[in-house]
Amino acid sequence: MGNRGSKSAFVSRTVKEQRVDGSYFGYTPKLRNTLMGCESSYQIKILSKQLKNQRTFSTVNIQPKLKPWFVTGLSDAESSFIIRISKNTQNKRTKIGWIVSSNFQITLHQRDISLLLMLQQFFGGIGKINIDPKHESSKYTIIKLNDLKFVLIPHFEKYPLLTHKYADFCLFQRVVEIISNKIHLSMEGLQKIINIKAAMNKGLSNELKSNFFNINIVDRPLILTTKIVDNNWIAGFVSGEGNFDTNNSKSHKTGYQVQLRFRVSQNERDIQLMKLLMKYLGSGTIEINKKTSVLSLTITKISIITKIIIPLFNKYPLLGVKYLDYLDWCKIANLMIEGKHLTNEGLNLIKEIKSGMNTGRKF
Repeated sequence: MGNRGSKSAFVSRTVKEQRVDGSYFGYTPKLRNTLMGCESSYQIKILSKQLKNQRTFSTVNIQPKLKPWFVTGLSDAESSFIIRISKNTQNKRTKIGWIVSSNFQITLHQRDISLLLMLQQFFGGIGKINIDPKHESSKYTIIKLNDLKFVLIPHFEKYPLLTHKYADFCLFQRVVEIISNKIHLSMEGLQKIINIKAAMNKGLSNELKSNFFNINIVDRPLILTTKIVDNNWIAGFVSGEGNFDTNNSKSHKTGYQVQLRFRVSQNERDIQLMKLLMKYLGSGTIEINKKTSVLSLTITKISIITKIIIPLFNKYPLLGVKYLDYLDWCKIANLMIEGKHLTNEGLNLIKEIKSGMNTGRKF
């Protein structure tokens, strides 16, 4: 989330269909992706029911079904595997006084609601989508035990995550099994889950630390990704963590020099994967922000952009609002190849395109 400009503004109480008539680099203009708004209801539980008698949602039917590796790539970028342990304050029948739940969620900007709808469709309509207008976010959540056990987990077993998030998945899977066998209803089972949760994500909350003293943190699985298994994974990952923009600097001809920039960000613990991605794409530099522990892979070499990056995403398209930024980015690439960025007219056109990208995009 944060300042990622490619995720966008939900139109409340209405349903809109937005067609994208952009162009690929080296190709004639095409319509590849369409974006939708959302129904007035803020919670979307079963996709088929939500789409019934809604002609304005017809774009869902013409969008390509998500590829399995795309789903894994997007999940590597944006998902969370969450174990919640809370005190029983709702008078539920629990002998141990604590309630345990597990859920999978992906949170995007609310203008990427269409991508979450496609994700829900990919998983057969399970889970639900909630929209938070205050924070301009939309969240897809799967919480039912059978959905996790028989739909979600089998997907990631067949198409495994490549980031260190895979370690969280492995631990999450162990907890789901404990809950499935009802072992979590005993203090012994709860302690097992506490030990596992301590090794996941950000660890235990202060409340849990103050209530459980015999914590024996389990070993976190070691993740050693050695290759990028599928280009659809890259498309999904970049749809979540990628950024397409331009960097302008002073020049002695038109006053500005235009530089295309492709960036992908990730936590510093996945630096080996980012190095692998950089090698796969043939260029780039990696910088780490020590304050935020976030590293960024940046590619600006025009030959790599035109010969590798753009052909890659032409064949394995991005989805969501990020696709619109990519199309505009390609328009700028075309202008640069034609040498128009060296003229005042071409430079003004590039500035106009840039002003409508990322955070400047209007809906």
